[in-house]
Amino acid sequence: MSTSRADAPDTPVVPRPAATVLLVRDDPDPPAGRTPLQVFLQRRVAGMAFAGGMTVFPGGGVSSSDVIDPARWRGPDPAWWGQRLETTPELGGSLVCAAVRETFEECGVLLAGPDGGDPAALPEARALRTDLVERRSTFGELLDAHDLVLRADLLRGWARWITPPANPKRYDTAFLVARVPDGQRADDGTTEAVEARWWSPAHALASYEEREIELMAPTLRTLQEIAEHDTADDVFAAAEHRTISPVIPRVRREGRSVAVVLPGDPDWETAADHLTPKGPDE
Repeated sequence: MSTSRADAPDTPVVPRPAATVLLVRDDPDPPAGRTPLQVFLQRRVAGMAFAGGMTVFPGGGVSSSDVIDPARWRGPDPAWWGQRLETTPELGGSLVCAAVRETFEECGVLLAGPDGGDPAALPEARALRTDLVERRSTFGELLDAHDLVLRADLLRGWARWITPPANPKRYDTAFLVARVPDGQRADDGTTEAVEARWWSPAHALASYEEREIELMAPTLRTLQEIAEHDTADDVFAAAEHRTISPVIPRVRREGRSVAVVLPGDPDWETAADHLTPKGPDE
């Protein structure tokens, strides 16, 4: 991933909190020689202001309405999530709410259900998703209207990535893992994507190497990490033991462009944490 130096702000933009979800499942009939693990990916519309044309996990920015009545919350509480994601209890809760809301808005998977019951697929889901996207209702109102509870216990923390200071649009993004509940299916119903489907991590990585798809650095690194596992259960078990600390990629100048450098890359120690503004002729 690179950004033009001309687009880099003189003063770094404050990152906007966001959440993204690695939806995983096991392929019931994997091709010979391929592990069953699959992950859901979307290719974003090319003209979008952020990550246009990129293949990404479902997710988006935290909304001011991403606050849930404690009575509608089941599983580890916001304080627990704040500690897990190295942030405040308030933001920890909002990140989980945003993750669940965005997953429902973008691919129709609802990580919520009746209290004491399994996650539920709602018959009027398409209309409810549209209401959320167009901000005619909030996710909390949806839970109230259908007497549902948010199932924070169905999520696991994976990572936290912060866009480098050089970028004009920045996000502080929590990466969470969830399985698709029984009886539900992920779809391509979002207007933000031109394609959405299940991939094996190895196939996605091979497609990236062949330049058939484009991946941002955090997506690439995350796919590399989950590709080390064979099943959805293996990914969940790995998530339990991961240390989550914010990762801010560094940058390296390549002429008039800026290349992203990740921890563990050969140039990590010599790359800059930020860009020093240059004159127009430099």
